[in-house]
Amino acid sequence: MKAIETAEVLSLDFINENICDLKIKCPEIANAAKAGQFVEVYPDNGVNLLARPISICEINREEGSLRLVFQIVGKGTELFSKLIKGDKIRVLGPCGNGYTISEGKAVLVGGGIGVPPLLETCKQLKGEKIVVLGFRSGSFLADEFEKYGAKVYVATDDGSVGFKGNVVELLRSENIKGDMIYSCGPKIMLKFLSMYADENNIRCQVSMEERMACGIGACVGCVVQIKKGDGWEYKKVCKDGPVFDSKEVCW
Repeated sequence: MKAIETAEVLSLDFINENICDLKIKCPEIANAAKAGQFVEVYPDNGVNLLARPISICEINREEGSLRLVFQIVGKGTELFSKLIKGDKIRVLGPCGNGYTISEGKAVLVGGGIGVPPLLETCKQLKGEKIVVLGFRSGSFLADEFEKYGAKVYVATDDGSVGFKGNVVELLRSENIKGDMIYSCGPKIMLKFLSMYADENNIRCQVSMEERMACGIGACVGCVVQIKKGDGWEYKKVCKDGPVFDSKEVCW
């Protein structure tokens, strides 16, 4: 059940020059949240009216808090980057459908700002976990997956950290297999990851990163084509997703 809650900022740090690590206290939303879901954060500056969707990085039910790791890409997220401890912000959530946590060997694959929602997912998984993270250059959060017992691989386009190449090339190079893939990242990455999963008979959940406006399924601005019988239909990423079975998506 979604709720609008006035959240208190507990902390805000910069992971790098344009990636922010925000922790907010919102007990009602935190208690209901699941791995892979997101929240809508309202700028409340009287100018930028639309909320910004931000994936949930970690959930702390005891503290009643959420950790949100986001990239500064526009005026709304730039405004959030200037928040300080004690500030109040309006938050709607939890939104969307998250990952279905299953047993067996898990492979978590994230690209860029699609990495944060996989951290809570990794924390909830109990079996063997392999994490593959892809970035253009450098990396972030990789060491935090290790503290939850995962073996971590990093791929970078420029070779600055780990494997030089993309995540699918790394998967092939290391012959990484599992029972389920949990993924989030750019659509092109998810498309080729889905192909890799099909080739190796691995179930695969993909979290789509389509642009959202309302976040509640009212504006139909974030639709994707999903297979239906011999054809397809539109489904809303914010309401029906963001997580889908990779076999359902019309790539």
